[in-house]
Amino acid sequence: MKPEQRARKWIEKKAKKGVRSYPVGTVAFYGPDDSRATKVAAAILPYQDSEVTELRRWFGETGDLRKDDKIFAEIAAFLWEQDVHSVVMVDGILGCPHEEGTDYPEGGVCPNCPYWAGRDRWAGKLKAY
Repeated sequence: MKPEQRARKWIEKKAKKGVRSYPVGTVAFYGPDDSRATKVAAAILPYQDSEVTELRRWFGETGDLRKDDKIFAEIAAFLWEQDVHSVVMVDGILGCPHEEGTDYPEGGVCPNCPYWAGRDRWAGKLKAY
């Protein structure tokens, strides 16, 4: 097994166990729709109810970052650096890769990702109004 594949396996195994102790590493995927991740964000929570102390992001223009072993190797290296005890990761895509207040106005809808407009990012379904 290649080192990159071992990194993915390590992250998936840690995530499957759930939160057991702190620090916790979180891994979240974002994309223009629910089929392709173009951004990954990994963050560190040092203890319960704490603010994020470290945050790293990876971007890709083509392909799906959820399938990129090299990205997973970099995420694993980041998590190992921070000596995480647990990992939280969702397989699905949590929303638009653009940041509210930075890439588009606060409270607005991303003009680049119409798929997410009015959509519940946890359920992936349009919100009923």
